[in-house]
Amino acid sequence: MSGDPEQEYFTDGMVEEIIAALSRIRWLFVIARNSSFTYKGQAVDVKQVGRELGVRYVLEGSVRKAGGRVRITAQLIDAVSHAHLWADRFDGALEDVFELQDNVASNVAGVIEPALLGAEMSRSAQRPTNDLTAYDLYLRALAPIRSGEVGRESYGEALDLLNQAIQRDSRYAPALALAGSCRSSLDVAGWIEDAGANRDEALRLTRRSLAAGRDDPNVLAYGAYVLAYFGEDIIAAIALIDRCLELNPSFAVGWWRSGWLR
Repeated sequence: MSGDPEQEYFTDGMVEEIIAALSRIRWLFVIARNSSFTYKGQAVDVKQVGRELGVRYVLEGSVRKAGGRVRITAQLIDAVSHAHLWADRFDGALEDVFELQDNVASNVAGVIEPALLGAEMSRSAQRPTNDLTAYDLYLRALAPIRSGEVGRESYGEALDLLNQAIQRDSRYAPALALAGSCRSSLDVAGWIEDAGANRDEALRLTRRSLAAGRDDPNVLAYGAYVLAYFGEDIIAAIALIDRCLELNPSFAVGWWRSGWLR
């Protein structure tokens, strides 16, 4: 709703963070981003979405970013009865963006199940970085990779953005993990000149990410893939993916990597 195509990466990142926060609540079955994003920007029938995805509730909304302010609007709809269960608006400064994301997730969960345990939501409150510039750089790097339309130049640009994020926060686990994964993708495509140096750097970044984000399912999934792809330790990679799915049973990428590894 911002009218600025340049902000699409930010909106997509916000949506993905909210999905991740909801999926960390163990009693919720949450549809993965790739499935839910197929409805992005479309006028859809909620009952049809519920049937196609096999879900009872649909969360829809918008993100607007202007200057240093962010506004998230959201509504929760019963996909069976089409009843509006909840709607709210969240305003805050960019510095409060992580708190806004968690507020959306906790409010939604509270409507679906009043007996929400605070301990479950505390998982989503553990943010990997407090540096908003690093977070923005990470989202910019993630956008073309998530789109599926990537080439050698796109990976190079993504790695440059991720390196900037890591320079700002050397323990930013998601950025480290994504950088390691990007290097493995370059190897898969044959877009590197020095395979040995690229492999060493990918493994170095991956080990740093695992040290910093040992309880982050996404980091664990990336780490398991990179370790397995470069033939480091399949047993350790399977242990990482098992830990990933223990932390987040709704993590579709984790199940995909688990099947690939096994």
